[in-house]
Amino acid sequence: MRPGHAAASRWPGTGTDRVSSTVSTIMCQLLGLNCAAPTDVNFSFSGFAERGGNTDHHADGWGIAFFEDKACRLFIDHESSATSPVAEMVKRYPIKSRNTIAHIRRATQGGPLLENCHPFMRECWGRHWIFAHNGDLHDFAPTLGDHYRPVGTTDSERAFCLLMESLRARFDGAEPSLDAIFDALADVTNEIGRHGIFNFLLSNGQALFAYCSTRLHYLVRRWPFSTAHLIDADMSIDFARYTTPEDRVAVIATQPLTDDEVWTTCEPGELLMFRDGEVARQTIVPVPEAVLERARAGCPSGDRPRTATV
Repeated sequence: MRPGHAAASRWPGTGTDRVSSTVSTIMCQLLGLNCAAPTDVNFSFSGFAERGGNTDHHADGWGIAFFEDKACRLFIDHESSATSPVAEMVKRYPIKSRNTIAHIRRATQGGPLLENCHPFMRECWGRHWIFAHNGDLHDFAPTLGDHYRPVGTTDSERAFCLLMESLRARFDGAEPSLDAIFDALADVTNEIGRHGIFNFLLSNGQALFAYCSTRLHYLVRRWPFSTAHLIDADMSIDFARYTTPEDRVAVIATQPLTDDEVWTTCEPGELLMFRDGEVARQTIVPVPEAVLERARAGCPSGDRPRTATV
């Protein structure tokens, strides 16, 4: 049995954050796992879900997607993750996957409805693609093609549709390599990122792509494994009891999930590709200074207050 992931050492609570912590508390939060072998997310999700209404106020819906090769199991709910019976089921049901993406929502655009809950799923080249976004995009009304249209009303889903249209147009025909996809993502991320904060996780079941516009952290757990303790729940696990030397897990999150491990703080503009539980490629897609300034000011939604419709 392989639990929610495997362990590492220590994240000091005084980490070197580069933008205001207000950004992560106002907006949504992301969680991703990329693993060398199928792994369950029970431990990490138990802490992450608490931020959806208990230890934080991201209570406008949640979702989680588990890849099984080309296809996905997707669970979404407009209830808060801290109180949702579906979230409770996920905490207790050890679904194993090599790529998992979860999201808890603090609505900025689009009401707290099921169709606006992340992650979003689309098909391309005979595979499911999964996307989740943390941020707020302004003056963003892209012209979309015939293949991908939003179901809900969020800027996030519009960004995903544009991203998928861009990939499909660039590689019309056979499925491209992961390296080619990574290069294409850098281009479209640069285009979308001009409109605002655009932290995201994306996967096609082969790799997990992560972009840090303002705030993202990750760690890689590998042999020899040790224990970890959650920040948001009084829960610890000794990963050495469940893992083998072949296990390796990358955990990506908006905010660190544990208080006794080393978490790497991503640089703004860092685009990463995770494969087999470790960083396979990385590059910088510059974040516009206006976006960084808005984040430093703690105003991810610009000058607009949070409206009564969200």
